[in-house]
Amino acid sequence: MNTPRPKVRLSRALGIPLTPKCVQYFERRPYPPGEHGRKRRKDSDYSTRLKEKQRLRAQYDISETQLRAAFDRAKRSGGKTGEALIQDLESRLDATVLRAGFARTIYQARQFVSHQHVLVNGKRVDRPSYRLEPGDFIEVAEKSKHKEPFLVAASGAHAEAPAYLEVRLADLVARVERTPGRDEVPVICQEQLVVEYYSR
Repeated sequence: MNTPRPKVRLSRALGIPLTPKCVQYFERRPYPPGEHGRKRRKDSDYSTRLKEKQRLRAQYDISETQLRAAFDRAKRSGGKTGEALIQDLESRLDATVLRAGFARTIYQARQFVSHQHVLVNGKRVDRPSYRLEPGDFIEVAEKSKHKEPFLVAASGAHAEAPAYLEVRLADLVARVERTPGRDEVPVICQEQLVVEYYSR
């Protein structure tokens, strides 16, 4: 069996399995990679916040620039910055494709969008960072529905969709019903530490 090495190393470094395939490797070696991985080190406040920021970035597979822009929008939102940051990231098209159960991982979701397999309100959108609003529809393009990954998705092979999405999985159609609450988002992150990192 081939080890998905870069993702496994990153999973171990960040302390979270980033893909379903990484889970088994992560469970076998739940400590950071490298010869000093097993040694317990006391992290500084800065490195703790930095790691939390990197964990959030990795779970959405976004660049530093994209995360910083999402933080700036969240800060201007008037609500709790940490919660608004997660909600902003969840409104991304690739994240919504993943949550709807159309893709197995965020990497696959991003690829589906980039390759123009996904429509938003009936129009092709190839930007994974496209931000959705409540009331928006997403669906897999008719010509793409017979492709193997989408047949697998339509069978319900991936995670169950959260309550803020209305999903017809057999048709590969989903509607954003509302903005999610933080407790509905399956992201492992203490977002307050990310806020502190950017606010320093």
